[in-house]
Amino acid sequence: MQRFKNILYVNDPENNRSALERAIRLARLNEADLSIVSVSEDFSFPGMALLKTFKNIKEDQLQDLLEKIPSEDINITSRHLTGIPFIEIIKQVQAKDIDLVIKPVEGKGGLSDMLFGSEDMHLLRKCPCPVWLVKPAKRKTYTSILAAVDPDPSEEENAELNQLILDLASSLAIRENAELHILHAWEMPYEATLRSGRSPLPKSEIDKMVSDVRTQHRGWLDQLIAGYDFEELPFKTHLIKGAPGDILADQAHKKSADLLVMGTVARTGIPGFFIGNTAEKTLSKVDCSVLTVKPGAFLTPVD
Repeated sequence: MQRFKNILYVNDPENNRSALERAIRLARLNEADLSIVSVSEDFSFPGMALLKTFKNIKEDQLQDLLEKIPSEDINITSRHLTGIPFIEIIKQVQAKDIDLVIKPVEGKGGLSDMLFGSEDMHLLRKCPCPVWLVKPAKRKTYTSILAAVDPDPSEEENAELNQLILDLASSLAIRENAELHILHAWEMPYEATLRSGRSPLPKSEIDKMVSDVRTQHRGWLDQLIAGYDFEELPFKTHLIKGAPGDILADQAHKKSADLLVMGTVARTGIPGFFIGNTAEKTLSKVDCSVLTVKPGAFLTPVD
């Protein structure tokens, strides 16, 4: 898996050592440069001495971290940044031509806490490169990876996103020796309206329409899989009827997924809002690590 050249790890000294370990392993596998940053909100005091002391503490923490990492085979740099965290991170992505951001999740997940915090969501919405948000885990390796694809050929971005999603998910599944599940959720438009009892169409005709739509989506998914070389990696495909935002989170739970790989494309055309309703709904419910990608034409609103 040598697809990354510059990896950025966002350090949180109080959260999620496993995220850092993944960043280090991935940098080694890719022979990539690894940048480690910490970010704190900008603040002001009557005197500059306290601000300088705070910055020195943060830089010392990074230096202590670097000294604990065997780095003879990795080029590692570190820097403490001050400002709005997601903006400073994206500026680093742009300045250093970063092709992957790895960050611990802000929350704990489960029934009592959201997994992804506000900074996480800002990155998912606005960061131009793939973002990997890592949930703390007891195991060092993943056992189940879920790749969410949309093979509908009517959307131009889909082909690029599907390729990238499958590239990342399959290469990680090989490295982790994990099960790979490829999921496509589909719906027939206006089915609920047609079945409301106000439609003149008989049930048998509506059933046939739904069956035809399912057959069409099955054909798209099969065509996508047939055109991709999985290098003898065993995988399972899942074509499931339902709202994608609900299906992805539900299947991530049922498949005990450690990682969900998905696109965050929307159709608004507004820079910085390429995260769609499906992604928003999924991320509000999912309780595992996520790796998200955007189309190459995405333009971040961060200058």
